[in-house]
Amino acid sequence: MTKIKEVIVVEGKDDTKQIKKAVDADTYETNGSALNEGDLARLRKLQASRGLIVFTDPDFNGERLRKMISAAVPGIKHAFIRRDQGVPTEAHGSLGVEHADPATIKAALDHLYTQAPEEQVIFSHQDLQQAGLTGNAQARHRRERLGQLLGIGYGNGKQLVHRLNMFRITPEQFAKAVQQIDQEEENE
Repeated sequence: MTKIKEVIVVEGKDDTKQIKKAVDADTYETNGSALNEGDLARLRKLQASRGLIVFTDPDFNGERLRKMISAAVPGIKHAFIRRDQGVPTEAHGSLGVEHADPATIKAALDHLYTQAPEEQVIFSHQDLQQAGLTGNAQARHRRERLGQLLGIGYGNGKQLVHRLNMFRITPEQFAKAVQQIDQEEENE
């Protein structure tokens, strides 16, 4: 499977699961229609470094999110499915990307994405341990602060490794942020 360079913006975890059945891509979950200024800042950062493809549900809330993101983040791409392609197979459930079959998702994305260069995993869990971001009493606070300094938001250890790599944070940016956190803690 070809790795997609752009990050695909979806509404939730179930959308991510379904996207990953169809293509190899990173996703950014808006967690429904709750989109705040922090999310928009992170989306602008991702658009600048990798590009974005918005792939929201074919319903009122999905269109509302799409418009909010389009207004705040110029130059994004859009993937769509028809309403009849996002209908759940069970009698219950909401209309959405999470119900589209992988072939439909792949077809919606085929003309939009760029093939990613060979993936370079720069950060690992070991990097977080060495920087005091896991395995100690202050780790959560340090991860929160790191997310603020780098503009990538908070994540637990596993999520943070993913975000550091997804946002293409450089080792220099990481080291500078960790150094700032160390200095802040010394001054407390």
